[in-house]
Amino acid sequence: MPALPRIPSKSPSESETIMTEVVYPNDTNPMGMLHGGKLMQWMDTASAVCAQTHAERIAATVSLDKVVFKSPAKIGDIITIKARITRAFNSSMEIFVQAWARKVLSRETKLINEAYFTFVALDEQAMPVAIPKVKPGTAEEKRHYKQALERKTNRNN
Repeated sequence: MPALPRIPSKSPSESETIMTEVVYPNDTNPMGMLHGGKLMQWMDTASAVCAQTHAERIAATVSLDKVVFKSPAKIGDIITIKARITRAFNSSMEIFVQAWARKVLSRETKLINEAYFTFVALDEQAMPVAIPKVKPGTAEEKRHYKQALERKTNRNN
């Protein structure tokens, strides 16, 4: 692989993506609970927007790990999905995604899912391309940044 050009670093907040959906009957199972696959689709979309914003390139999903379904969402719930980059490597990046469900009338909000997505940035020939590094600022961003390397190592073993 040829030497990669130097690209300025970016903070995670520059590409943070927040997406909102409403759970409709066609999004649910016979119990009125949101299909896990539908939620994963929404989370993949939010994380793709985050990855592509960071890379300023088309980015494709490579892997998904540590999916944790914590609680069900029901018809009428408002789903808020937050995607934030944790670390960028050469052409790949890890995105941490959390989803919350909020009841309209009670305003009760609960974390329903979280996962780590890995994306790779692609050029016009669908080949991996260099992306900006992540410059963590907060203590939480620094923790996610450090742990991302550990998760990447574990994924590759």
